[in-house]
Amino acid sequence: MRVELIAITRYLHGNGSPEELIEHAGRVCYRSEAQGDTGAFIQRRIHEGHESIIEHASATFEISGISRACSHQLVRHRLASYSQESQRYVDMSDAEFVVPDSIAANREAQAVWDAFIVRAQDAYRTLRQLGIRKEDCRFLLPNATATRIVMTMNFRELRYFIKLRGLNPAAQWEIRELANRILDLVYEQAPSVFQDLIDARASQS
Repeated sequence: MRVELIAITRYLHGNGSPEELIEHAGRVCYRSEAQGDTGAFIQRRIHEGHESIIEHASATFEISGISRACSHQLVRHRLASYSQESQRYVDMSDAEFVVPDSIAANREAQAVWDAFIVRAQDAYRTLRQLGIRKEDCRFLLPNATATRIVMTMNFRELRYFIKLRGLNPAAQWEIRELANRILDLVYEQAPSVFQDLIDARASQS
């Protein structure tokens, strides 16, 4: 799995941080002047439940090496924008696959897995050689097939996504790892917005 932050909202005044934009939006609500502690202002608003102001900032990630099983969960978060590698247009003859640790740790299970993947790859390639279009060959591909996707979410939706998919012990392991990697990246850019989530994760350790 590879997760890269490739874009983030920048405020065109001050030092250009997304936190300054969030503070500005909040100050407009209260007709108040900035008093030099942006982080404290934002954390108070989040604590009060005034999270509409953090919707003005968003982040864009390029994610690769996750399974289609994971991306199917990811795109259920509809307050976001997605651009995903197309199995209709991309030849998947040499596709990569994500192997769950539970299978990789079990020699017998890994053998079953390997045999299935070889059959699936051989069948896909054979259909392509027979002139079957990629959009139809893809019906053979399992949920384990690795994919790439670009995702943009505003900070409020990111907080919801991270709480549901990253901090919830019941979340599926792959999307939980993805959510926590995203948390680490956005925390570096806007610590005041995501500090409580970092603290919540630390408390689970």
